[in-house]
Amino acid sequence: MSKIAVLGYGVVGSGVVELFYKNKESILKKIGKDADIKYILDIRDFSDSPYKDKFTKDINDIVNDDEVTMVAECMGGATFAYDFVKACLMSGKNVSTSNKELVAKKGAELLAIAKDKNCNFFFEASVGGAIPIIRPLHKCLAANEITQIAGILNGTTNFILGKMINDNMDFDTALKMAQQLGYAEKDPTADVEGHDACRKICILSSLITGKHIYPESVYTKGITDITLKDVKLAGKFGAAIKLIASVRKLADGKIIPMVSPTLVTYDNLISRVDDVFNAVMVCGDGIDRALFYGRGAGKLPTASAVLGDVIEQLKTEGRGTDTAQTWVDCDNSEIVADYKNAECRMYFRVSGASDIRPENIEIIEDADELVFVTQKISFAEADKLEASITSNGGKVEAKLPVLDI
Repeated sequence: MSKIAVLGYGVVGSGVVELFYKNKESILKKIGKDADIKYILDIRDFSDSPYKDKFTKDINDIVNDDEVTMVAECMGGATFAYDFVKACLMSGKNVSTSNKELVAKKGAELLAIAKDKNCNFFFEASVGGAIPIIRPLHKCLAANEITQIAGILNGTTNFILGKMINDNMDFDTALKMAQQLGYAEKDPTADVEGHDACRKICILSSLITGKHIYPESVYTKGITDITLKDVKLAGKFGAAIKLIASVRKLADGKIIPMVSPTLVTYDNLISRVDDVFNAVMVCGDGIDRALFYGRGAGKLPTASAVLGDVIEQLKTEGRGTDTAQTWVDCDNSEIVADYKNAECRMYFRVSGASDIRPENIEIIEDADELVFVTQKISFAEADKLEASITSNGGKVEAKLPVLDI
């Protein structure tokens, strides 16, 4: 019998246990043998839980138990989770995690340990919740040269922006509603400042390059400065504002990963993705483009992805490691280009600019403020345009890229 340990009994961990026992009969048929959860690690007491006999507070109970071959890490963070996952891998146990911070910061090291110990480190649940994106990238789309990935990777910000777009809410009101519904944490910084989406695009970037891309190398801007006015003006242009995480591969092999509020025109399906749903568009030389869509977070959607990795491992146990799902450490300066070299159309909203009319622009509104979209320019050129507007007495109230995919 295969024995499983679950680290953390919070939202995701409890979802893993719930879904495993809810669908245990069908899961065991897919695995082709018997399996059960032996341990649940959590420092809290769950004396009234139907699984109370499975709880432990000591990671060594799991690490030192040879019966346990599969560990599902659902703790979050990169401190205790890192120590525990590393210990499990060092003891030859396979690990599946939903922890994007851990993978984004420590993925190269943990993958190297897994390879050395002939076990697997899986992380399908770390990006996109229930959306299958990790395994398709390194298996189903392996014949492609992936040239670009862009999408909505954070459900909280998408919910907030959706309320601003569809219900005419301002940012603060929409954020408060997201917190009341449990979509946003009491401290929403990781979501609204773009850090969560940054970690996820780091993981996808690492997969397509084979090199570990660190969050510090990614230009990241959140949605806290987005106003209801800009949301409405974007609609006049035929676009919705979304927090887009993207990576583009350049001709020289370098990449530009970034996270930014972005205008997405209505002819792009990503513009229609609302609520807490995520969508990831992948471009490759063989497929042209493919769109992956689904619930990007939540108890059971994320648990589904964690258990998908667990099932995959238990089905193939004893057949070696999944060597395709890997990358190595690197100096990011060798592979990550300056984001200011990225080119796209740019949205500007300018006040005090009655005499300022840049060339080659599409004017959206020209009343109290001048609102326009440029032709394709680099971020560096957009900065120069902003400086020119400022030097001529104007003020750039908003500057946002337009998604080009």
